[in-house]
Amino acid sequence: MTGFATRAARIAALEAAVTDRILVLDGAMGTMIQAWKPEAADWRGGGLAGHAHDLAGDNDVLNLSRPDMIEAIHRAYLEAGADIVATNTFNATAISQADYGAAHFAYDINRAGAEIARRAADAMTAADPARPRFVAGAIGPTSKTCSISPDVEDPGFRGVTFEDIRAAAAEAARGLVDGGADLLLVETIFDTLNAKAVVYALEELFEEIGARLPVILSGTITDLSGRTLTGQTVEAFWIALSHARPFAIGLNCSLGAQELRPYVAELSRVAGTRLCAYPNAGLPNEFGAYDEVPAETARHLGEWARAGLVNIVGGCCGTTPEHITAIAAVVAGVNPRAVPAPPPRLRLSGLEAFEVRA
Repeated sequence: MTGFATRAARIAALEAAVTDRILVLDGAMGTMIQAWKPEAADWRGGGLAGHAHDLAGDNDVLNLSRPDMIEAIHRAYLEAGADIVATNTFNATAISQADYGAAHFAYDINRAGAEIARRAADAMTAADPARPRFVAGAIGPTSKTCSISPDVEDPGFRGVTFEDIRAAAAEAARGLVDGGADLLLVETIFDTLNAKAVVYALEELFEEIGARLPVILSGTITDLSGRTLTGQTVEAFWIALSHARPFAIGLNCSLGAQELRPYVAELSRVAGTRLCAYPNAGLPNEFGAYDEVPAETARHLGEWARAGLVNIVGGCCGTTPEHITAIAAVVAGVNPRAVPAPPPRLRLSGLEAFEVRA
């Protein structure tokens, strides 16, 4: 792994790689954990035997209790062709971990998650230095929103504040950075105000450590209306977060590739940065499972690539290493999207985009 021992060197390699080709992100973590069929003891390893709350279903705590399982999943995605693996930390903020009485483990879960992914990525890079692999520290959305009241009788009530989200994101990001993440992936954004709080926390962290990591901001469209849960169009979503100067912006989850395509195309048209997209393996069936086979997912993403829509692609819910192998094959040799340079204008957004033209 000579030449990639420092984070700065890995970030430089990431910048070079994304300019040269379409990069491949990994697939679903939850799908793979379910395939392992964890038992009661799996959630209680790593010194968690005496934890007072039930931990079954807390996938993120497996970073502490079964790191071997998580590393094996990362390794499977890397061997399948992923350039970037996302840490097993989607619900690792103190806000989300509070559901399991594990808020005080948040930093440790995030740091361990990054360390596990780092080991897997470094081993793959050492085996093939011509193609370095990278670690994205994943920060999920939590189940709470700064913009909408959870109480229909009290529209002004909020279950979480901007400061709550900022503090939780700051702790998670610190663990991810300390554990060796190369970039930070703020994913499945359904509330742009939540994302702004995360961006604020990241800016504070970057100033504190005297270095800036690449950041991917990935929103989620809740249905075929083409809007986030809080009502924004994809163009308004981009305008609202463009000040963060993200390494990439994109969409993930909620929809399969067929349904997501028009919104990826719209975001690709307006976003003045790289485009990252990783859809589900189709829409869920009546049991909540995903039936779309790898060839079908890859067919859609291959068309996106040839249409010049994307710079980074991967899979979300229901996708497996087999999906990633198929996706990597269809985007190989296809030029990455050319990042547009929109003319400088006043652009504002609420639920809709607004642009002032001379």
